[in-house]
Amino acid sequence: MNIQDKENLPNLIREALNVREPKRIHDGQSSYRHAGVLIPLLEDKGIHKILFTKRTDRVEHHKGQISFPGGSVDEEDSSSLETALRESEEEIGLSREDVEVLGRIDDALTVASDFIIHPFVGLVPYPYDFVINAGEVERLIIVPIDVFQPENSEPNIYSVEFEGETYHTQAYEYNGDVIWGATARMIENFMGIIARKLPLPHDRK
Repeated sequence: MNIQDKENLPNLIREALNVREPKRIHDGQSSYRHAGVLIPLLEDKGIHKILFTKRTDRVEHHKGQISFPGGSVDEEDSSSLETALRESEEEIGLSREDVEVLGRIDDALTVASDFIIHPFVGLVPYPYDFVINAGEVERLIIVPIDVFQPENSEPNIYSVEFEGETYHTQAYEYNGDVIWGATARMIENFMGIIARKLPLPHDRK
């Protein structure tokens, strides 16, 4: 199945996300910190892609990792969605007015830093004049969504060395970049959700 066969993918994604209740991770003892992230979906010459950021080694959390734009929920944020949009503007210059929010996927939990992540999927215009915050983001990584189709790229188990610890984690590799940890789990969750709205291979003509 080629996900690009679908001409109206954003609407299919919106429908897939909004017909289900996302799974929430409840933190009754407030032992975790909370974060909001944006999964930016864009269309480049008819091909749908997902945008990631490569974090610098100067950020407080997840140094050097590939992640989505986002960050910790601040007291002044009205919601985790507000956090995701605010952080996206601060990190990559993506104006919140330019994001069409399609819905949210399940919460994710980080292993190394004890964050509950609340992820939102948003359609963003492209080409776009992104402005990278050099203190937080080393570069942008844009990956065709087809790369994450199960029949194209099953997540592999990697041994990742990070801050003196070894983590055995599922991961995707694209052009030498390894997407692992919570980001990989969010991608797998996202693809599993939208796959329900896409035709199976034997349904295609």
